[in-house]
Parts: sequence; structure tokens; C-alpha cells
Amino acid sequence: MVSLCNPILFPPTAIPAQTSISGGSILRTAFFVLHAPPTFSTARNFPKAPKSVLGQKFVYPGAAPDFAAVETQRFKVELLKELSKEKETFGSDIRTVVNVCAEIFSEFMHKDYGGPGTLVIEPFSDMMVALNEKNLPGAPLAARASLLWAQNHVDQDWEDWNSKLRK
Repeated sequence: MVSLCNPILFPPTAIPAQTSISGGSILRTAFFVLHAPPTFSTARNFPKAPKSVLGQKFVYPGAAPDFAAVETQRFKVELLKELSKEKETFGSDIRTVVNVCAEIFSEFMHKDYGGPGTLVIEPFSDMMVALNEKNLPGAPLAARASLLWAQNHVDQDWEDWNSKLRK
């Protein structure tokens, strides 16, 4: 029996066309699509959450200006250290590149970052665009280094910052 859910594709097979062009044959690829029977899951397959958990949802606070200022300074120092390895790329513009990236990072941290799960890609693509618009060297490298640093540090730094506030 053939079902209408969960398609299973079989490998394509070449079949000759019914008409030919200028004496040569045209091969057409045919796909055979069969459908497997649907699988159903029921509520009894999943354990129920305790009633005390159902109504609770942890909400991260909005942006924290003190954390944003400290994290931006740390970002600036670490980015300068990282980009200094590429002196031939950045030359004498390295501090300007770092300042442009830090300004955009700071704006994001002050306005939009609210804890783990809120780090987004836009500020880092904005860094690349801003560096390119100012004709500064190494825009892709600086934006990528900024993103990698943020992915590796910002959420953990937030957790550390907030754990100190709770003590």
C-alpha cells in the first residue's frame, strides 16, 4: 500500500526520451517517490513535566550597562592582541580597525545582548560593512576574529558576571 506521508526517494534511473534531437538520444532522469506509512507518537510516550515547572520560564534581564562596558573593554584588548598577529594585513590602521569593531560591539552589548542565547550575527556583519565603507584593510578577518571571540567568551562572561552578583 502506498501512503501519502514521509517520502522515500529511490535513486534516479535514466530512461530514453520518446523523441530524439538531430539523430541523438536524450536521456531523462526519472525519480520514483514512494511514501512510507506515517508514524504516530502519543502523549503517553513522553513523561509529563511537574506542575511546578509548567508555568515557570526563566527570562534573562535586559542589557546590563556595567557588563557591556567591561566586556567591550575586554573585547577591544583581545581583538587588538589577535589582529596584531596580522601586521602585514592591517599595518598602521590596526587601532582604527579595532576601534570601529569595538564601537559596534559596544552598541550591541548595551542595547541588545541580554544573556546566553541572545548573541546574534548582525553586529559582526555590520563590522565588516563599516570597515569596508571606511576602506580599512582586513574587514573579513577582523569581523571573523570578533565573532569567534564573542562566541567563545561573551555568554560565559555573562554567566560569571551574574554569578558574582548573586553572591
